[in-house]
Amino acid sequence: MRAQSSATAPSRIAVGATDADTGGASFGTVQAALGVVAFSLTFPATVWGLEGFGPWSLIAVRSILAAVVAGVCLLVLRVAPPERRHWSGLAVVGAGVVLGFPLLTTLALQTSTTAHAAVVVGLLPLTTALLSALRVGTRPSRTFWIAALAGAAAVIAFTVQQSGGALTSADAYLFGALLVCAAGYTEGGRLARVMPGWQVIGWALVLCLPLTVPMAAVALSFEPVHLTAHAVTGLLWVAIGSQFLGLVVWYRGMAAIGIPKASQLQLAQPLLTLVWSVLLLGEHLPVAAPLTAAAVLVCIAVTQRARG
Repeated sequence: MRAQSSATAPSRIAVGATDADTGGASFGTVQAALGVVAFSLTFPATVWGLEGFGPWSLIAVRSILAAVVAGVCLLVLRVAPPERRHWSGLAVVGAGVVLGFPLLTTLALQTSTTAHAAVVVGLLPLTTALLSALRVGTRPSRTFWIAALAGAAAVIAFTVQQSGGALTSADAYLFGALLVCAAGYTEGGRLARVMPGWQVIGWALVLCLPLTVPMAAVALSFEPVHLTAHAVTGLLWVAIGSQFLGLVVWYRGMAAIGIPKASQLQLAQPLLTLVWSVLLLGEHLPVAAPLTAAAVLVCIAVTQRARG
């Protein structure tokens, strides 16, 4: 519900107004874009993390660290637990973005390059928009869908071409990650309209602790740990940067500008990931990258202007 007068707005923001109330369209776009930048570093950071941790250990420890940060924030700010009717949605968020997507992509990155894994992100905006239409009843315009499909096609063509056109055994993990993440994004975006986005991911992280703590104990007892600067940096980024802070601004952005339009900003994520891969991992950037980037930016501009 929107504030009734400007005099009441400061007090409502202070006690935690919903993101739909406090974020305008422009600011929402900025927040969603910041989330995309944070997510674009996830694959390179995961590769760094895998230098010192096994895949199961990395997933469990990153989720626990993010949950500790979120839990401290919830306790310090004395945030009341969500209403019972929201817990099922939080469980979907937890299953999708806290456990499912990180686990499946980490398993994929054991045998896949970050460039090849980026195909899942190229498909994610379209999948999120489709699930949004089914879940929350959004009906984007025909122009929106044409631009979204064109952008997705450009990203898919680029990522498949740069990986040699070959499908690997990691693709099953990647397509599974695509589906569970889109479901988590959709449900999180819906919940962010009735509670602040940081509380959505915060409670989802806390909700997963009964699973992630035993998982960490078992995984760490079987998988060797070799602490290096890369491994620690990668772990801290995927835990705090991607898993918590990135999702905070992402859900706020989705609440402000809508799930379909926010999801299309992720069309730029694979290209950003490739840039980070060059800078941080020393991977070769294909010549087609600038042309694909230009095509994607045009598609993003069209989807942001298209009225649903």
